[in-house]
Amino acid sequence: MSASTDATTAQAARTGCPVAHGFDAFEQADPYPAWTHLRGDDPVFFDEHTGYWVVSRYDDVRAVFGDWETFSSAIAHEPVRQRGPEARRIMDEGGFTAYSGLSARVPPEHTRIRSVVSKGFTPRRYAALEPTVRAATNRVLDRVLAAPDRRADLLPTLCDEIPVVTILALLGLDMTEDLATYKKWSAARAAMTWSDLSDDEQVPHAEAMVEYWRACLALVADAHADERETLVGDLVRAQAEGDPISDHEIASVCYSLLFAGHETTTALLSNLFRLVLADRVGWQRIVDDPSLAPNAVEEVLRFSPSLNAWRRIATRDAGIGGVAVPAGARVLLLMGSANRDGEMFPEPDELQIDRANARKHLAFGYGLHYCLGNKLAKLEARLVVEEVAARVPQLRLADDAGFEFPRSLTVHAPAAVPVSW
Repeated sequence: MSASTDATTAQAARTGCPVAHGFDAFEQADPYPAWTHLRGDDPVFFDEHTGYWVVSRYDDVRAVFGDWETFSSAIAHEPVRQRGPEARRIMDEGGFTAYSGLSARVPPEHTRIRSVVSKGFTPRRYAALEPTVRAATNRVLDRVLAAPDRRADLLPTLCDEIPVVTILALLGLDMTEDLATYKKWSAARAAMTWSDLSDDEQVPHAEAMVEYWRACLALVADAHADERETLVGDLVRAQAEGDPISDHEIASVCYSLLFAGHETTTALLSNLFRLVLADRVGWQRIVDDPSLAPNAVEEVLRFSPSLNAWRRIATRDAGIGGVAVPAGARVLLLMGSANRDGEMFPEPDELQIDRANARKHLAFGYGLHYCLGNKLAKLEARLVVEEVAARVPQLRLADDAGFEFPRSLTVHAPAAVPVSW
């Protein structure tokens, strides 16, 4: 346990801050009863198991996100469990020096890089990607619907493939490349960051992380000799024209996008079909009126976000919801719980695809670090839902469908989405 964690433990003892009953920071299958208890009785408390101050109410989570000077994002990508000696050796000798693209950086560095990167996330670029997403969705559906038993798992097909194809197109990578490689790299990053792995379990993921980072460096090097209009090409040209961004920083942006640009969208699509297909009336409404799809996507992001929690560290003594937390305190913001706060969302435990204020969810964060790719994720989800509703209106969850959620501090996605038609 770090010195700062020791300090927060001592502070918790002094303030009598309780350990909330039933709370397990790694529980993703059914965290909702514990969250309800937290919001009602212990909205800000110190969790001795993880060493984090846990924040569960909407207003408090939003306030912490909004105060980047007091609550720094510097630990957003900090491993839950530090790398073991063999994983460290593999990554050090492999030249792994990747860092956050944006989400773990702070001003002025964050401001400088985001101002350059945001130029690539334009409505024109999104519009250019729409035919790619629709065509890829229909290619996958052709393959899925050919199953003779009329059953499939949407996770390794539709939910996995469409986000990868989209982000590769955005970055200018060949879409015919082995998509499984990119999923392997992303799985390694998620596991090394948010899972409680043993030293031995870390080793294959460390090897994948080295491969991942080298691919990002190569992507930037190739872009210097490539005149195509891609996001990486735009950043390289902006650098040549005097914008303050280095090759290492561009590679770090790629490192972030190749994960966040599709892994969270895979989770969004998985949760979307898991939930919307369970509501036959709601699904039929979308089939009959596709204009409901955008708000349905927002409501799924509220009800079951891809990332249930995010992290901050206090730069000075501060207060959250009337509870004093010391400088150095590590803070776990439960966006999933905040999105079920009845003070903001009436009947919060009901999925309502026409909910009027669904867009007020915190699934993409809030404030300075609000997710730059939020529009792309929502665009992909809307297009996929529209194509599926048009082609397979009779799609339903398999009769024996059950949903397992891998344990994680942050990532909230089912291990499979079995369907039939």
